[in-house]
Amino acid sequence: MHRRVAMIAMAAAMALAADASAQTRGVTKTEIVLGMHTDLSGVAATYGVTSSNAARMRFDEINEAGGINGRKARLIVEDNGYQVPKAVQACNKLINRDKVFAFLGALGTPMNNACFKDQFAAEVPNLFPLSAARSMYEPFNRLKFYSAATYTDQIRSAVNYFVTERGKKAVCVMYQDTDFGKEIIDGAELQAKKLNIKLVEAAAHKPTDQDFTAPITRLRQAGCDLILMGTIVRDSIVPYVTARKLGWTDVDFVGSSAAYDGVVGAAQGMDGFYAMGITEMPYPASPVPAIRAFVERYKQRFNVDPNIGAVYGYIIADLAATGLKNAGPDLTLDSFIRGLEAIKGYKDIFNSPEISFGPQIRKGADSSFLAEVKGGRWTRVTQPLGF
Repeated sequence: MHRRVAMIAMAAAMALAADASAQTRGVTKTEIVLGMHTDLSGVAATYGVTSSNAARMRFDEINEAGGINGRKARLIVEDNGYQVPKAVQACNKLINRDKVFAFLGALGTPMNNACFKDQFAAEVPNLFPLSAARSMYEPFNRLKFYSAATYTDQIRSAVNYFVTERGKKAVCVMYQDTDFGKEIIDGAELQAKKLNIKLVEAAAHKPTDQDFTAPITRLRQAGCDLILMGTIVRDSIVPYVTARKLGWTDVDFVGSSAAYDGVVGAAQGMDGFYAMGITEMPYPASPVPAIRAFVERYKQRFNVDPNIGAVYGYIIADLAATGLKNAGPDLTLDSFIRGLEAIKGYKDIFNSPEISFGPQIRKGADSSFLAEVKGGRWTRVTQPLGF
C-alpha cells in the first residue's frame, strides 16, 4: 500500500515537472526558439542582414557541436524595416504566433522601445539589442540585458581621454537632432561636468541634411579643438571631409560606435577621423587569427565579407548561448535569468571589453576603445577606456 502511494506521488511529481517544462514558452525537450526583429529592407539593412546572418551562423555551429544542454537553438528573424509600425507587427508575430523564448539582437532604439510593453507582459526577455541607448537597460527590468558600453559611456570616455591625455580645451558637439543625438549630448555634458569644464559650442542637424558647411563654419568660429560627433555614416563623412577641405586641420573629430563603420573608414578623405569602438573590425587581414577565421567562415557561407554588424550578431548569439548553457537542462525563464546573471568576465573572439552581469547588473560593460582611420581602415589606438 505504502509502495503504491509512493509510486502515485512520484508519478504526480513527474507530471508536474513535465507540465512546468511544457509551459515554458519556446522551449521543448529538443529545441529553444528565439526571435529577432531587425532591418532586412530599410536604411539599416546593412546591419540587420549581416547581424542576423552571423547569429544564425553561430547557432548552427553550436547545434552541430551538440546543441545547448541537449537542445538545438532555432532563430526566427522578422523584418522591421527600421520602422516602428513594422517592428510592432514583427514583435506581435514573434510573441503570439511563434511564442519565442527570448528576443535577441533586435535592431533600433525606437523599435525596441515600442515592443517592450507587450514583450515584457508576455515575459519575453530582450537580449543584447543593436542599440546603445540607455533605455536598453534602464529603468531596471529583470528581462532587459544589454552587453556593451552605451553611446553616452563611449562619449564620456572620449572626452576624458582627449582632455586628460591629449590636452584638448575647447570641446564641442555636432549631433543629429534625434534621440540618438541626445545620448551624445548627455555624455558630453556629464563628462564635462565631471572634469569641471564647459562645452564651447553645439551644432545640431537633421539626419537628412546634405550640406554641413554652416555648422562646420559655426564650430570653427567658436574655436573648437575637439568635436564629438553624434553622427552615423554619411553625416560623419560629409562634415569631416568638408572641414578638411576648408583647411580646418587643428581640430580632432571623434564619433561613437555608430560611426565606427567600415564604410566610414574606407571613404575617401577620412584618414585621421576617430571613433569609439567596442569590437575589432573584421578585416580579412586582421592580425587576430580568430577574426581571420571568422571572416573566412562568414564569406564562405554568405559569399560576402562580414561588416561590423556581423561581428555584433555573432557575439550576441554566443553570449545568449552562454546564458542558456548556464541555465542547465531544466530551462525555465527563471533559470535562464540566473544563467545570464552568472556570466562573469566573458570574452569574445573579437577582443572586446569583458562582459559581466549580476542580479542587479543589466549592462555588461561600460568601457570602449579609441580607433582611428589610417590608410582607409580602422586602427585601434588605445586599450579599453573608462571615464
